Amino acid sequence: MNALELISKDSMKAELPAFAVGDTVKVYVRIKEGEKHRLQIFEGTVIAKKNGGISETFTVRRLAHGCGIERVFPMHAPVVDKVEVIRKGKVRRAKLYYLRDRVGKAAKIKEAVR
Repeated sequence: MNALELISKDSMKAELPAFAVGDTVKVYVRIKEGEKHRLQIFEGTVIAKKNGGISETFTVRRLAHGCGIERVFPMHAPVVDKVEVIRKGKVRRAKLYYLRDRVGKAAKIKEAVR
């Protein structure tokens, strides 16, 4: 187990962005097209975070043309270039899966004063 922990510590990112569930974030994803690389921005609300060391993930949800899109991003993956917090949300749940059933104003999250 120690060898596995040593390998995972080397590939973990040193500086992690400080965001929580309910925050609206911009995730800069590195896309490879042929030989070129570009950054694609995915903006949405964080509805879940799963903590587990090297396998830590977070789920971001957004609405595009009336259709809900969710993407799960690994926190320590090299494809995630950076995460930028747009606004802080005030929620009382660890997972916001109930937002999947809500549309319009019902899916809004109050802004936190931090």
